[in-house]
Amino acid sequence: MTQKISYQTDIKVQKNRWWILVAVGLFTFMSTLDGTIVNIALPVISSDLHIPMSQSEWVVSLYLIVVCSFILFFGKLGDIYGKIKIFRLGAIFFIAGSLLSGFRINLLFLLLARAIQAFGAAMTMATNNGIITEIFPSTERGKALGTIGSFVALGSIAGPGLGGLILSRLSWSYIFWLNVPVGLVAAVIGAIFLPKDITFTKTALDKTGSFSFALGMITLFGGIFLGQQLGFGALPVIIMLLVGLVSFVWFVYVENHAANPLLQFKLFKNPDFSVSLLCALLIFITNFFFNVVTPFYLENARHLFPSQTGYILMILPVVQLFAAPVAGSLSDKIGPKLITFIGLVLLLISQIGYMLCNLNSSIWLFIISIAIMGLGSGIFSSPNNSLVMGSVEQKDLGVAGSINSLSRNLGMVIGISSATTVLFAAMSMAKGSRVTTYLPKQPEIFIYGMHVVFNISMIICFVTVILSGWRLFKKNNK
Repeated sequence: MTQKISYQTDIKVQKNRWWILVAVGLFTFMSTLDGTIVNIALPVISSDLHIPMSQSEWVVSLYLIVVCSFILFFGKLGDIYGKIKIFRLGAIFFIAGSLLSGFRINLLFLLLARAIQAFGAAMTMATNNGIITEIFPSTERGKALGTIGSFVALGSIAGPGLGGLILSRLSWSYIFWLNVPVGLVAAVIGAIFLPKDITFTKTALDKTGSFSFALGMITLFGGIFLGQQLGFGALPVIIMLLVGLVSFVWFVYVENHAANPLLQFKLFKNPDFSVSLLCALLIFITNFFFNVVTPFYLENARHLFPSQTGYILMILPVVQLFAAPVAGSLSDKIGPKLITFIGLVLLLISQIGYMLCNLNSSIWLFIISIAIMGLGSGIFSSPNNSLVMGSVEQKDLGVAGSINSLSRNLGMVIGISSATTVLFAAMSMAKGSRVTTYLPKQPEIFIYGMHVVFNISMIICFVTVILSGWRLFKKNNK
């Protein structure tokens, strides 16, 4: 049951709403950033902890798997017990996990610390959109969610560039410790300005659904990442994948028969909700295709210094940072569907630009394509968040926000797990033998693989344009 009082009629809350946005946005940025920034530090971590590269990759994989496994659970928990309460608790876990992750002890300690960090990230990601939607009036909601979208997009894309700049001066510990002072500042702002929860659903928690979903996520994606190391024919991998598939079948059955399900499938009957989530998932997959391929292209194929690569990669989040709030404001005035469509068209154009890049093309073609991608991502993310959060009832804001965050994190996991597989499979096809790394003496082999990757991401972007265009055309012809 939802109480009649509202944050939007509370004068004190409305006076402090932009400070609340800052606190929520900072944790959103950090929790998203930590899914990507570690990638560039893996060689250093591997060397420092004396572990093979294949084991160090779990530092990234574990974080994303834990976030995906628990994000729906915390979204529902936020609806039941209060989103702000869950957000505050998540902030504590995230800061503590970040502090522990920086201690260079051994791999097991680092993985446990990353799990704590991811646990907190899942709490903040699951509740951030719901908090902002409840607090901001409809006339400013697009702009506010657009700002949150900026933090999300900035965190997901800025990782390689920011990580490279940190590693050029400091040890890998500071990639994690950077979160501690920023997190403490955000926590203090939140402690001062975040109000008490007033919205509760007072329903029972779907424990069976929560368990089956988490088990499915952990075993399915854990099996995929393990399969890349051991081979997909290995018995442990096969068992994990089967357990994952059975768990998801079980989850769907449970949700269709539960009185208060963790995931209400009826939400997906709303085309605005479903199409927006699908587009977000697909775009984040293309983002991580970009993240995997670009360092190889700029540093190995084009022989740029890591610092130069870092500066080039920072173009994308900087453009995105300015585009998202503007797009959010425009979506408040003219509606989000047209703005979303324009952003997706720009993203498609950027993928075409990457397809035209090779060993001899001007580096400016790649830079311009990055800027267009940043503009498209910024324009897309803000109204897309508005469409997702504006298409559900207030009692479902927590679970809707967690599903929205889940779609992004799933995009990250799928993008990371498939991008290198596609790249090296294409390179192996071009060479005629198995390839699992960059070949310095045969850069044209990499260029072939890169074109295959960007060809797939171009097709994915084209699908999102069709979906968004269909929704826009259908609306205009009603």
